[in-house]
Amino acid sequence: MTAALWPLQQAVVQKLRAHAPLMALVTGVYDEVPEQATHPYVTLGSISENVDDAHNQRGLEATVVLHVWSKYRGFKEAADILSALDAALDRQPLTVAGFTDVSVAHQAHTQVRDPDPAIRHINVSYRVWLTKS
Repeated sequence: MTAALWPLQQAVVQKLRAHAPLMALVTGVYDEVPEQATHPYVTLGSISENVDDAHNQRGLEATVVLHVWSKYRGFKEAADILSALDAALDRQPLTVAGFTDVSVAHQAHTQVRDPDPAIRHINVSYRVWLTKS
């Protein structure tokens, strides 16, 4: 089975960067945060994959973790960004090179108080099902 890691990452980042309501709330969506980046922003976390074959079809079930970073006092800004992430990804079409029948669903999220008291952080995971083309 061919891994979907890189094409899935590319598809998620492209989808988020093209989503105007999200981009109106953040300064960027990053794999690697540039030193000059200012809050709030979204970063790509981990992607994990499990084989999920069905009959004569090769498939994967992946989990994509994203991180919302904010310096707003309280969690409102981060929660608004989470809502925009959901609007972009949760049960929305996603085109992943080399795969068909791609489905995305919000799996879980957690609010976190960062060791830096000025930073608010939400990590969110999305489950993605893919069938190899």
